[in-house]
Amino acid sequence: MTTTHTPTAQSPLALLPLMLYLLLFVGAGVYFQSQGVDFAFYKLSPVVAILPAIIVAILLSKQRLNDAIETFMQGIGDHNIIAMCLIYLLAGAFAAVAKATGGVDATVALGLTLIPASLLLPGLFLISAFIATAMGTSMGTIAAVAPVAFGIAQQAGFDPALMAGVVLSGAIFGDNLSIISDTTIAATRTQGAQMKDKFRENLRVALPAAVITMGLLALNSGTSVQLEPQQIELTKVFPYLAILVLAVAGVNVFLVLTIGVLLAGLTALLAGNYDLMRFGQDIYQGFSNMQEIFLLSMLVGGLAALMKQQGGIAWLTQHIAKWIGSSRNEKAAELGMGALVAATNVCVANNTVSLIVVGPIAKQLAREHGVTPRRAAASLDVFSCIVQGLIPYGAQALLLASTFSLSPLSVVAHGWYCFILALVGIATVLWRRR
Repeated sequence: MTTTHTPTAQSPLALLPLMLYLLLFVGAGVYFQSQGVDFAFYKLSPVVAILPAIIVAILLSKQRLNDAIETFMQGIGDHNIIAMCLIYLLAGAFAAVAKATGGVDATVALGLTLIPASLLLPGLFLISAFIATAMGTSMGTIAAVAPVAFGIAQQAGFDPALMAGVVLSGAIFGDNLSIISDTTIAATRTQGAQMKDKFRENLRVALPAAVITMGLLALNSGTSVQLEPQQIELTKVFPYLAILVLAVAGVNVFLVLTIGVLLAGLTALLAGNYDLMRFGQDIYQGFSNMQEIFLLSMLVGGLAALMKQQGGIAWLTQHIAKWIGSSRNEKAAELGMGALVAATNVCVANNTVSLIVVGPIAKQLAREHGVTPRRAAASLDVFSCIVQGLIPYGAQALLLASTFSLSPLSVVAHGWYCFILALVGIATVLWRRR
C-alpha cells in the first residue's frame, strides 16, 4: 500500500499489531474449539479482532497522532483497496441474484443430466468446479451441491467421506480460478495483476491437477446409479457462462460483473416469476453478504500502511529475502511467498484474509526478485486455496462434515485435489522455464 509518507528504518516492533491480530483471531478460535463450539474459528469476526491491532499500531507510531491517523486513512483509501471493495460488492450482487433466480439449481440439474452414471465421482467434481468458478465461492458451492451429493452417495453406496472430498475438491478448484472469487480479487489487486492474466497463469497449475484428480476419481467410481430425471433450464445457466467467457476474453472486471448481474435479473424478469423490487432487494442482499470482507479489506489496508510507514514490512521482506537468497531467484521467491500465505492461512483459517494480510509483503518481494504480478497473484492464490482445503477447522470442511455427518478430518483427507494441486504447484515453480 502506498502513502505519501516515507518509511522509517526497518523495525520488527512495527509488526506487533499484526501479531496481536493473529493472536486474538486464532486464540478465540482455539478457545471455542476446545469448548466444542461449531465453526469455532468463525465466532470472533476478523473485523472486530483487527480493531485492537489498529489501536496498537497508531500508539506505536512515531508520528503525531493526527499524522498517524492520516497514514491509516490513506491506507484505507489506496486505489487497490477501493477497487477491491467495489469488485467485492459487484461479485456479491451477482452471486445473490443468480442464486435467488434459480441459477445454482439449474446448473446442478444440467450437470447431473449430462453426467454418465458410471462417472458420477468425476462428474460431481466437474459440477462443483463449474458452480464454484461461476459463483466465485466455495462455501456457496458446497451449500448447493453437498446435499445432492450426499443423497447420491446413499443411493449408489459410495463412501460418504469420498463423496464429501469430491465436492470439496471441485469447490476449491473453482474458488481458486473464478474471476469473481474474493481470493482472486484480493490476489490480483494486491499484486497489481490483470484478472485474465492471473486466470491463464493459474489454469496452467489447476488444470493438470484437476485432470489427475478426475482420473483417480474415475478409477474409484466402480458403480453406477440411476438418477431421477432433472428439469433443465438453460436460460438460468446462461449468465454464468456469459461472465466466464467475458472474463477470459479480457473484458474489464467491473463491466463483466455488471453484465452478469443484469443478465441474471433479466432472464428471471422475462420468465415472469421475478420483479424489479425483488431484483433490487437481491442486489442489496449481495452487497450485505460482502460486508465483512469489505470492511476487513479497508481496515487491513490502513493497518498495512501504518506497518509500512513504521518499517515493519521492510524488516519482514528483508528477512524473507535472506531466506530466499540474495540473488534474483524467482523460484525461491515464489515458494517463499507461497509458504508465507500458507502459514498465515493455517493461523486465520481464511484464504481471503490471508491474501489481504500477506499481499503488500508479497508484492514487495515479487518486485525485488523479478516475479511478474500475474505469477505472484497466481502463486499466492494457489497456495492459500491448498491450505484452505486441507485445514479441518476451515469453514469448507466444517460445512461438509456437518452435511455428511462426518469428522472434518475425514473430509479433508479425501480432498485429493488439494494434495495434487500442492505437488503440481511446487513442481511448476521449480521446473518452469524463465
